[in-house]
Amino acid sequence: MAVPQNRVTRSRRGMRRSHDFLEGGNPNECPSCGELKRPHHVCPSCGNYNDREVIAKADEIDLDEDAA
Repeated sequence: MAVPQNRVTRSRRGMRRSHDFLEGGNPNECPSCGELKRPHHVCPSCGNYNDREVIAKADEIDLDEDAA
């Protein structure tokens, strides 16, 4: 079993753990709907990316009841 030769000080332990913290997100405002979205991702609320519609939302799609 490994036993440390010398005690690790609180300062050195804290310096080692300084990169272990969680980073908060960096949300941006969608230019078309104003909701917060992740940068370089499609907006989940309106389906736009880079000022154009990429994903059509379900309420905008007209389906024939016979076809469904």
